[in-house]
Amino acid sequence: MTRTSTTPATGEIPHTDSTPGVYDVIVVGGGAAGLSGALTLARARRSVLVVDAGRPRNAPAAHMHGYLSRDGENPAALLAAGRGEVTAYGGRITQGTVEAATPLPDGGFEVRLEDGRDLRARQLLVTTGLVDELPAVPGVAERWGKDVLHCPYCHGWEVRDQAVGILATSPMALHQAQMWRQWTDDVTLFLHGSPAPDATTRAALDARGVRVVDALVEALDVQDDALHGVRLVSGEVVPCAALVVAPRFTARSAVLESLGIETAEQVVDGTVVGTYVPSDPMGATTLPGVRVAGNVTNIMAQVVAAAPGGVPAAAAPHRAPIAHAVRRAVVPGALDGPQAATAKG
Repeated sequence: MTRTSTTPATGEIPHTDSTPGVYDVIVVGGGAAGLSGALTLARARRSVLVVDAGRPRNAPAAHMHGYLSRDGENPAALLAAGRGEVTAYGGRITQGTVEAATPLPDGGFEVRLEDGRDLRARQLLVTTGLVDELPAVPGVAERWGKDVLHCPYCHGWEVRDQAVGILATSPMALHQAQMWRQWTDDVTLFLHGSPAPDATTRAALDARGVRVVDALVEALDVQDDALHGVRLVSGEVVPCAALVVAPRFTARSAVLESLGIETAEQVVDGTVVGTYVPSDPMGATTLPGVRVAGNVTNIMAQVVAAAPGGVPAAAAPHRAPIAHAVRRAVVPGALDGPQAATAKG
């Protein structure tokens, strides 16, 4: 199918249900989920604006993996392609950081940006992602996404058969050690002040050849812009080509909290690993007219899982204005307030 040409003056495809100066949907966050949702809306001939702060979570990574047909691609290239597709269908993208959002008395929302701009939309799709809170060990933050890693499915192949260290930051470290053993037989677990494993767990680690170092880690040893090893407080350097850490995944929820939408704790095997914004399968939050997608609501989602999450979350905002248009056609003028098409679910 050939794409519909856009209106030269505005770059938007003409349609009949929008109020001038009011977007049908503002998408907060221009990552994979946000752009996917924006693309769905733009193709549905809705006026959509993506507000993106330009700080993608996976910016330190040179490649993404596990994304069928795009394995090994630079994450920035994926976003660039996505932005091009959204704008080709008439969607708009602006760089900025959303400071807060406010429900309007007659429906819809006002969105305040840090630079002072105020924008209005009938509905919001929030795809702000999450923040990786890393342990305060010198070198960890600087090497994050390079040779300080988390997900074996994302990076395990790239460090296969190399020396991999696991920095214990929670009880999940014992599970991580056994997981990463699948990719290499050279695994060292650094307890770093965590409790020593019980006899049964230690026997399981020993059986798989996982070494346990019961000492505090002082810093990472980096040489020629590559991880060389883990330096202990004793001064000993244990050679490692990669170090695995388990960050706390904290939802970027400030915009949602300004609307009274609360986060919840994500618990895995009895351990709190982060926070997320609860939603239903279509991304609906506790506030009508506000939906979420991507890592802000699913902290474990890789890019390949986050991207399609924007589609159902965008489809629902598209349906609400249709119902509004039908009601307006049946009773002309009855629902003509500037924000009257705010979703009710």
